[in-house]
Amino acid sequence: MGNRLSQIATRTGDAGTTGLGDNTRVSKNSLRVHAMGDVDELNSHIGVLLCEDMADEIRDLLVEIQHQLFNLGGELSIPGFNLLKDEAVLALDEALAMHNEALPRLKEFILPAGNRAASQAHVCRTVARRAERAVVALGGEEPIGEAPRQYLNRLSDLMFVLSRVLNRMNGGDDVYWKSERMNGGGTGEDAAS
Repeated sequence: MGNRLSQIATRTGDAGTTGLGDNTRVSKNSLRVHAMGDVDELNSHIGVLLCEDMADEIRDLLVEIQHQLFNLGGELSIPGFNLLKDEAVLALDEALAMHNEALPRLKEFILPAGNRAASQAHVCRTVARRAERAVVALGGEEPIGEAPRQYLNRLSDLMFVLSRVLNRMNGGDDVYWKSERMNGGGTGEDAAS
């Protein structure tokens, strides 16, 4: 790998194409490259989240997720190659169940807000959803395994749950949506008439 990364500015992409792991070249606007980019962006946002204070257990989980996202990016970069294992999806299911069980049941919608760590977890959640949409779009055009789509779906759910966990650090709580309709105030149209 060191030899492959010895020259970063190759200028081979100046014409708007990029090389995949199987040595083919595709447009930088292809569905595959969009999916790879969204997964890379998600991994970078998780890196920002890791700059925040959190329990070691959550930190370890997020570091493992970063490794799995790198596997997912590798799989996307080589058409027909499977690198992300079913066990990675199962690990997210287990983490999701464990962290969700410790939280109070939601009775209202919450805003993507709170402390900085929780807010960054929400950013990760939304980028995971975008990456999932990109993988689904790619799967509509080219054969792709189920694990990438499933992993991103579970990861977005987990990031929602972790945002709630992180908001509870140091005695915090979720930030609830104040809906006029849900609070009996009627719709905006009713209030204006």
